[in-house]
Amino acid sequence: EWTLAPFHVLRPADIHAVFALRSNVFIVEQRCPYPDVDDLDLDALHLLGSKPDMGLVAYARIIPPAGDEVPHIGRVVVRADHRGQGLGHELLRIVLDHLQHRFGSPRCALAAQQHLQAFYEQHGFRTTSDAYDLDGIPH
Repeated sequence: EWTLAPFHVLRPADIHAVFALRSNVFIVEQRCPYPDVDDLDLDALHLLGSKPDMGLVAYARIIPPAGDEVPHIGRVVVRADHRGQGLGHELLRIVLDHLQHRFGSPRCALAAQQHLQAFYEQHGFRTTSDAYDLDGIPH
């Protein structure tokens, strides 16, 4: 089940699940202490993928465009016990569909971890910069 909602519409339990999933993967699993919760969450559209009796298993946020910029996709994550099942691809397809519907184009930007480059290329993304370090992880 997929739900797309702005922050102010999310239930407290949903917000807790989002922050728990993101911190478990990005901070604990990847051993990367950084401020995951930021002010961008307040203006973002949040895509939550849940399974009955399992809770939140996939998530991404869409930062709406500012001025002439394109929307930005961030915090794309699939829970460890659900990886390798195509859920990440489904998540990204749904994000791109929502971008098309809301903004008239799937055109967007993201800062992807370098080891996921081939994954994003399968969805039409292309590298636009040299690799750089972001919070200790090559992007």
